[in-house]
Amino acid sequence: MIDFSLYLITDRNQTGGRPLLEVVEAALSGGVRAVQLREKDLTPAELYDLAWEMRALTSRYDARLLINERIDIALAVEADGVHLGVNSLPVTAARRIAPDLLIGYSSHSVGEAVAALAKGADFVTFGPVFPTPSKAAYGEPVGLGELERACRQAVGDLVFGLGGIKRDNLAQVTAAGCYRVALISDILAAPDPAEAAGAFRRGLGC
Repeated sequence: MIDFSLYLITDRNQTGGRPLLEVVEAALSGGVRAVQLREKDLTPAELYDLAWEMRALTSRYDARLLINERIDIALAVEADGVHLGVNSLPVTAARRIAPDLLIGYSSHSVGEAVAALAKGADFVTFGPVFPTPSKAAYGEPVGLGELERACRQAVGDLVFGLGGIKRDNLAQVTAAGCYRVALISDILAAPDPAEAAGAFRRGLGC
C-alpha cells in the first residue's frame, strides 16, 4: 500500500554542509513520510551503516524507508522497500527475492511506467518533469503533458512526478493530475527543511 505522497530522495551533497540525518529528521518533522536512501558513492559497508541509522530515524516518525537498488541492504536493515531503475535487477526478480518489500521504479516514459507496474512494481517515479541537473543524463524533460498522460494510463495514484519539482511549480504538477511527488533539492537544500516539507504537503493536499 502506498500511504505517502511526498517522497524524499537523499543526496548528502545537497544539504549545504549539514549532516544528512539532521536534515532528513527536520524533513520528517515537517511531514515527509517516505525516504529513499540514495548515496551511490558509498561502499556497501558504509551504506549499510547509514541505512541502519536511517531506519532508526524513519521508524521514530512512522515513515517508510526505501533503499536505492540494494535489495540485500534493504532486507538486512528491515527497510520497507527498494527503488529500482533501468540498470537494476528486474522488477520481477526483485519481487521473487523480496515478496514483501515495496518496489518503486524510475520510469522516463509512459511505456516504461506502464510496463513496470504490470511487472509488479508498487509505484513509479516519472520524469524528469522539469529541467534538473541530477536528471540531465536522461535527456530532455518529459514535460507536464507526458506526466498527465502517465497518470491517465499508468494508474495515476501510483505515479510520483520527479525532476525539478519545487514549491513554485507544484501547482502545475497537480493541475496535470499528479498528486504524488518525489524530490531532492527543494527540501534537502532548503534553509528550513521542515517548513519546505510542510509547504509541499499543503500543496499536495495531504
